[in-house]
Amino acid sequence: MKNLPILPTMGVGSYAIPGWMHLFRQHMRDAAAPMDIAEAFEDATRLAISDQVEAGIDIISDGELRRQRFVYEMYDRISGIARQERPRKLGVPGYDMAPHFFATEKVCAPEGLGLVQEYEDLARLVPGRNIKIAFPGPLTFASNILPEPHYPSVEPLMDDIIMMLRQEVEALRLAGADFIQIDEPGLTFVPERRSLDEAANCINQVTRGLVEHTAVHVCFGNNASRPSSPRGMRRLMGVMEQLETGMLVLEFANREMAELDILAPLSERYNIAAGVVDVKSFHEESAKDVAVRIREVLRYVPADKLTVTADCGFSAIPRWLARSKTEAMVAGARVMREEL
Repeated sequence: MKNLPILPTMGVGSYAIPGWMHLFRQHMRDAAAPMDIAEAFEDATRLAISDQVEAGIDIISDGELRRQRFVYEMYDRISGIARQERPRKLGVPGYDMAPHFFATEKVCAPEGLGLVQEYEDLARLVPGRNIKIAFPGPLTFASNILPEPHYPSVEPLMDDIIMMLRQEVEALRLAGADFIQIDEPGLTFVPERRSLDEAANCINQVTRGLVEHTAVHVCFGNNASRPSSPRGMRRLMGVMEQLETGMLVLEFANREMAELDILAPLSERYNIAAGVVDVKSFHEESAKDVAVRIREVLRYVPADKLTVTADCGFSAIPRWLARSKTEAMVAGARVMREEL
């Protein structure tokens, strides 16, 4: 990262989907050809980038608009899995409607997960800017894949998922990616058969040796603005303190800025990106609201170790609201820079 101000701003990863893109997605498999799909995704990505640039965001993402829900499209690039029948298809969106899979062969991504292309496209669209690429971690990937019938247990399946993601990280570094973020909502609902120590080791095998270039995002899920697990961060201290990464990206605004005191010991080891904008609420924060939250965080985190961000990605809210929240986040950070 180069030429960043104190209290730099960034989104977590995903950005709000333009209204027309929802319509396009509904019909693209039957009514669109590959060139049409590529053009639509490029146009949507340009809008996401433009909104960030106009708001004044310091570290830009591509908005992950080539994906659905930050991960689902990636399963299309993975071989060795077969789709399960969903237990529910009607009614309000929920985690029980997400795609789930069986492992029928060795799980791998022979042609990668598409992240290098996403990174290269982003670098092309915003030359010279600080940029980031984010993708799901091994726990989150594994949460949607049953090991049966190919694997005797979850452990060898996890080993193959870790290998797949490590190869992706190494390919991103070769392509020039300087800021690689692992998204791990799966860390907050680790199955009983796995310990938190084992969970940390899974993530560390993906990031090992790349502390200066990686971040880990820990949140509680955001499906239609609903979390997937109990929203206490303190219970995760033991695992977060073991992570081999340079930055933790954590959710606070939606939790009424609770448990900020955990940041004091964490910031001794990590840079901290604190969520000070609530993406699970339709409330439009003002610059003052955001500045107040940043001021609270600064009681526990040195300013030179703090990045200002949202709780999670913006994909679950409409674009007008994402723009408003992004602009408030940037304006609030500027207020605090002037104070400092």
